[in-house]
Amino acid sequence: SNTDPLLFLEFHRQFTHSLFFIPIGGLICALVLQGLINRHQTITFKQCWIYCTLGYATHGLLDACTTYGTQLFWPFSNVRIAWNTLSIIDPIYTLPLLVLVLTSIIKHSKQTAQIALCWVLIYPTIGMIQRDRAEQAAWLLAKARNHQPLRLEAKPSFANILLWKTIYETDSNYYVDAIRVGSNTTVFAGEHIKKLDLKRDLPWLDTQSQQAKDIERFRWFSNGYIAQTTDNPLHIADIRYSMVPNQIKAMWLISVEPTTDDQQHAAYETERDLPEGGREELMRMLFNR
Repeated sequence: SNTDPLLFLEFHRQFTHSLFFIPIGGLICALVLQGLINRHQTITFKQCWIYCTLGYATHGLLDACTTYGTQLFWPFSNVRIAWNTLSIIDPIYTLPLLVLVLTSIIKHSKQTAQIALCWVLIYPTIGMIQRDRAEQAAWLLAKARNHQPLRLEAKPSFANILLWKTIYETDSNYYVDAIRVGSNTTVFAGEHIKKLDLKRDLPWLDTQSQQAKDIERFRWFSNGYIAQTTDNPLHIADIRYSMVPNQIKAMWLISVEPTTDDQQHAAYETERDLPEGGREELMRMLFNR
């Protein structure tokens, strides 16, 4: 939206990904595909709808395995479900699945299709085990620091389930670290940042203004993990994501302005470039060099 930069955050992975929408999504796909399929073979519309619905049912559930957050229970709840077992992009998961599916189609191989189905289930299961190992290591790390986390999460770093970003919240701060969970567990200590306190950090902000409302919308999207950036006091960052997992260099944030009117929206910004030396640091942690 040109007037509301945060609108897409509310609608992305919303009704199209909900459990409620599965039969409707399957119906739409069936209406589109029915004409194409019937050019080559006979299949009833009911059969097409069933197959499309089964395929569509994997859509929201698979996305809920990632770290982004999916509104599975819309319209009854806007809670964002994220099981944190897969990276949003993971070629180690996607490419073998793509090869298996194409092979099963080209060779009409039921066995290859079954192998593909097994891969769909096995890899996220491994991710779940890895997530739990990373979280356990993070709890031990917090204990060693004499911290008592209010909550703690582990998320896979970009495109793998070997190196994880862990975040835990204390009364005043967020702590970010990277943990590699291979045959052994290796901790790469990271950074910490103060939790956002509107009265302290943005005392000029009218709590009834649109920008204040946008901060709360961004807080919902970020599952509460927001903080004022250290390099710009007008930037509010979602600290869950960074290209280098033990750093607090947000991939997306909002910016507010003290000079705008009460109806002005906060601006939305993204930063997906690796910081200087970030690639080398990421490889060092990933391969435990």
